[in-house]
Amino acid sequence: MTMSHKPAFTLLEILLVVAAIAVLASIVIVAINPGRQLAQTKNAVRRADVGTIINAIYQYAIDSSGTIPSGISTTLKQICRTGVVTSTCNTLNLVDLSVLTSTSSNSYLVSIPNDPNNTSTSGVGYFVQRTAGGRIKVTAPSAELAETIEVTK
Repeated sequence: MTMSHKPAFTLLEILLVVAAIAVLASIVIVAINPGRQLAQTKNAVRRADVGTIINAIYQYAIDSSGTIPSGISTTLKQICRTGVVTSTCNTLNLVDLSVLTSTSSNSYLVSIPNDPNNTSTSGVGYFVQRTAGGRIKVTAPSAELAETIEVTK
């Protein structure tokens, strides 16, 4: 009786291939870094939101003979969420920018943008103030990756 020998992989060869795949997979996961990618995406949303808010404020000022929405003061205050009653905004010391979302022909925003990590039912997580020079500053204090996101016009 003759025994035939079929070619096959040895256990050592299989273990080497598995180890190589594991090393490559770990390199790819570190390079992609999903947590950092998510934080960068949220910061991109914050930059867009801050720009949208400040542009709406200035468009309102242009249409209102240079008058900015009331409530924007020299104190940095959080912006009130769309749909929250003005008296609640005032009680919580939030800036009411509902004039920007009115349903009249001069609607500048559909709703005030909300910070991606904000869980407040009253504020949106973005802050606004009038600087000493009369300019408007909108900030996103919850920015991730130690970034500072603010726009002053």
